[in-house]
Formats: sequence, structure tokens, C-alpha cells
Amino acid sequence: MTFDDERALFGIHDAEISGCEFSGISGGESALKECGGIKVSGCTFKLKYPLWNTENGEITGSRLNETCRAALWYDNNIRINNCVLNGIKALRECESVSITDCRIRSLEFGWKCRGIRLDSCSVVSEYPFFMSRDIDIDKLELAGKYAFQYVENTAVNSSEINSNDAFWHAKNVTVCDSVIRSDCFAWYSENLRLVRCRIIGTQPLCYAKGLILEECDMSECDLAFEYSDVRADMTGRIQSVKNPLSGYIRADSIGEVIVDNNRRANSDCEIICRK
Repeated sequence: MTFDDERALFGIHDAEISGCEFSGISGGESALKECGGIKVSGCTFKLKYPLWNTENGEITGSRLNETCRAALWYDNNIRINNCVLNGIKALRECESVSITDCRIRSLEFGWKCRGIRLDSCSVVSEYPFFMSRDIDIDKLELAGKYAFQYVENTAVNSSEINSNDAFWHAKNVTVCDSVIRSDCFAWYSENLRLVRCRIIGTQPLCYAKGLILEECDMSECDLAFEYSDVRADMTGRIQSVKNPLSGYIRADSIGEVIVDNNRRANSDCEIICRK
């Protein structure tokens, strides 16, 4: 069936919705608002605000088109599998959302959510996951800008992140076995732990507190660690380190250590080159 009325299936519960399309000249919004216990499969969404305030929902093999603006807001306990999520602001202020094998192209994706689980997904976005918390990510391919700003209690594994200014003000985050391409990576972060990661970009990890790096490679980084409290055991070479504040930095070699003659540059950070 095709639905284009305003609130076409408003408040429906314990229903299966299969092979339907939400589109048409009436342009009706909020098709599945205030629903619960629904299973959506093989559907196409072209209209705005289709799934708001939904409880206990499952969406499989469906497509949310570019015109499907702000698709999932204020939802709880939602599972999304093998879907395409397009349209700006696709996920916001939701709780307990599992997303698997999805392709996502959505500006401002995943804001102010809690309890997001992503597995084997790709995301193209600006400001994705802004101010979200309790995030668990495995095998993510992310491209865009300003990813993971102000996130808390987050774990990222086996992923590739291409995003300038990623993880700014992030708190209690662990990233393992991942590649991160980001200029000005993780400034003002707190309790960020990086394990076996490859980090690429200028001026990474500045103004950080409680920063830990284990077996990471920063051979394509310069001007790293400015005014940061850091404990780093690195592999390979770092092009340059600038004004580290405290802790230690151990690497095979460091091309240049820059210490400015100013008040903040008075540090007790220990720098050790193995070669």
C-alpha cells in the first residue's frame, strides 16, 4: 500500500508493515508516530518525520530517502537492519537503538542519543553523534566533519574515521584497532584511550586530560600533544611534538620537540626516543 495522509498510521501497535511506500501529493507527515511493537520491512519512506515516539520497533530492508527529513526522533528500543538512511537529522534523542549493516548519509546524524549500537555500517555526515553517550561501535566507515563531539562513554573498534575535528570534548572514550584521519583530532578530550590505532593529521590530541595511547602509530602527525596530559607508548616516529604538559611520550623517534618560551610551556612531560 501507499500512504500520503497526515499521520497515516498514527498510534498503531503490534503490527507488521511490509512492502509499503510513504509518499504522495498530500505530503502527509508523521506516518508512524506514537507507535509500538511494529515490524517494518521492505518499505520506502519519502515524507517527513515518519517514526517519532516509537517504542519497541524493528526496521529491516527499508529505505529512507533524502526527502525523509528527521526520520527517527524520541524513539526507544529500536532495531534497524540492512537499511539505507538518508535525509538530514535521521536519528535524534533516541535511546537503545541497534543499527546493523546500514548505509547512512545524513547531516547531523545521531544527536543527543543514548545507548546506540552500530555494527558494520557506513556513515557520511557532519556533526554525527553530537552530544550522544553510551555508544558501542564496531566496523564503522565514517566520512565527514566534526564527528563524535561531546560524546561520552563510547567504544569504537575496527573502524575507519575520516573527519576533521573528531572527538572534540569527548569524555571516557576508547578507540581500538582503528584508522583515524583527522586534523586537530580530539582537542579538549578527557580520558581518551587509543589502542593499536593509526592516527593521521596535523595538531592531534591537544589540550587533552588523562590521554592514553598504547601501540599507536603517529608517523604522519606533527605538532602533537600541545598542553596535554599524556601517557603514550608509540610505535614508529612522530614528526613533531609541541608543548606537552605532563606525563610521558615514548616513541622510536621524534623529528622535533618544540617548547615555546611562555608560562604554559613549563611542563614535566618525559620524552623518550628509543632510537
